[in-house]
Amino acid sequence: MHQYRSEYAVKRICRVIEISVSGYYKWVNGSIVIRKVKDKILLVKIKEVFAKSYETYGSPKITRKLREKNIRTSKNRVARLMRENNLKSIVKQKFKATTNSNHNLPVAENVLKQNFKTSKPNEVWTSDITYIWTQEGWLYLAIVLDIFTRQIVGWKVGRTLSKELVVEAISKAIKAKRPSESLIFHSDQGVQYASLKVRQLLKQNNFIQSMSNRGNCYDNAITETFFRSLKTEFVFHYNFKTRIEAELVLFKYIELFYNRERIHSSLNYLTPMQYETMYYNYN
Repeated sequence: MHQYRSEYAVKRICRVIEISVSGYYKWVNGSIVIRKVKDKILLVKIKEVFAKSYETYGSPKITRKLREKNIRTSKNRVARLMRENNLKSIVKQKFKATTNSNHNLPVAENVLKQNFKTSKPNEVWTSDITYIWTQEGWLYLAIVLDIFTRQIVGWKVGRTLSKELVVEAISKAIKAKRPSESLIFHSDQGVQYASLKVRQLLKQNNFIQSMSNRGNCYDNAITETFFRSLKTEFVFHYNFKTRIEAELVLFKYIELFYNRERIHSSLNYLTPMQYETMYYNYN
């Protein structure tokens, strides 16, 4: 009965638009073939973007990247093709952050107070330290992040969780960006950031030191978000044999992917370096 009704409906449509039933079915079948061909072509482009993101992008970001290449499509279509071809983001949902604020060193006032909105590059930097396990032992990573561009402007790895690690990361950031005075430098209350060497370096450059309230991870949420991305998108997918291998992967992620290729929804789907370039082009 259902098939009969469908055939009857087709015949009525054909009479209204004055075409033959056979012509109608040729048109329908031709449209299906065309859609399948277009899907195959689009899938090739999707796979290219997916691979370039190191298999971390989902359908929303892939859709944005395709549109940047003047490929007109919808997020739902991209999601369908990814689902049908088993293209799933490799991001693992686990992350652990630690801090050591048990010390008697001077603690700076919380100047930032979770105000993560800035008007230009090198106005507010945030910093933190994380760790990566290798078969040789722990490798520690200190980073300095520009809130405006989300760019990692300085970073350093080391075998020990030392104040020198932070000093070198900050020094690299200063050398790379040459920020003006009164920059706000925000971190947690870790012993490395409260150390005399770090405080002297910040004072020499006329930076304003700011520290999170003890035990409040939200006060430095942007930096912890970066570490979450780093670990879930890259680190958790490796079993590092050596510290050198881990450092090479960190370089690949930070310098080649995160700063230059990884788009951010908070930056209007631009990369940190694109966002910085756009700012200086218009100011």
